[in-house]
Amino acid sequence: MAALDPVLTLCDLESWSRPGTALAVLGHPIQHSISPPMHNAALAALARADARFADWKYFRFEIHPDDLPRALDLLHAKKFRGVNLTVPHKIIAFDRVAEVDAAARPAGAVNTLRWSERGWHGFNTDGYGLASALREVFRRELSGAHVLLLGAGGAARGAAVECLERRCASLWIANRTRENLDGLLAALAGLAGAIPLRGFAPSAPPPGLPGGLLVINATSAGLRDTDPPPIDLAALPGPAAVFDMIYNPPQTPLLRAAAALRIPPANGLGMLVHQGAKALEIWSGVPAAQTAPTMAAAARAALGVA
Repeated sequence: MAALDPVLTLCDLESWSRPGTALAVLGHPIQHSISPPMHNAALAALARADARFADWKYFRFEIHPDDLPRALDLLHAKKFRGVNLTVPHKIIAFDRVAEVDAAARPAGAVNTLRWSERGWHGFNTDGYGLASALREVFRRELSGAHVLLLGAGGAARGAAVECLERRCASLWIANRTRENLDGLLAALAGLAGAIPLRGFAPSAPPPGLPGGLLVINATSAGLRDTDPPPIDLAALPGPAAVFDMIYNPPQTPLLRAAAALRIPPANGLGMLVHQGAKALEIWSGVPAAQTAPTMAAAARAALGVA
């Protein structure tokens, strides 16, 4: 695995004086993130063709949720051009930005921020990344698919909105905490319209689940090898494919279970690449399709994946 950039902290941000155009990703934890080598490879490639990008650099910061408001204020004051947000900041930041892009509002979560004079402008590129990755690895579209989404956090919200906006056949959401599940179902009801939208506890899959489900894990279960799978795939009626948004480690307990059952598995590396390329497009104006191949190669190198 390639060496990763150092993990920076709030203290580093408070004393920040680096010249040039800075970008960052914030998370808790953030040690597993390979966004810096991925983005920095794309920026280096852009700089070779366009001197405007010569001083652009992407960093990662470990930021506790309690420190997020302070971190966002500092990042804005120090004029970071853009910020990515990962677990658990996507929902927390939603009400702390000056403006939310219309496409991100239904999700109630933001994963990409762009600097403006009046404050942060929030976007959500998770849905774009998910749809692009599913098309790439499974040759499948969300349109017309029966989808089982695991989780009700920030990543799940972006995925759920994308599923409904692309008119999936049905959307089933499994989450351990009923309160969070009910909140998400209520938020999505208007967008779902006539599309069947149901929720349940992952320990108790209900009767009536359709066969051929596209199972998407948007929980953090699997970041540790000791984590149990977030759902028992054998209890589901013949899933067609299993997509885990986790990319590091590249093989999670859920994906191993899928492979054992001969269900096509894929991790979240493709989603990371495509949502990242879309974020860079928001910050730079360079089309995501132009930078995605460079990002993909850098991401595979960072993980030591052939």
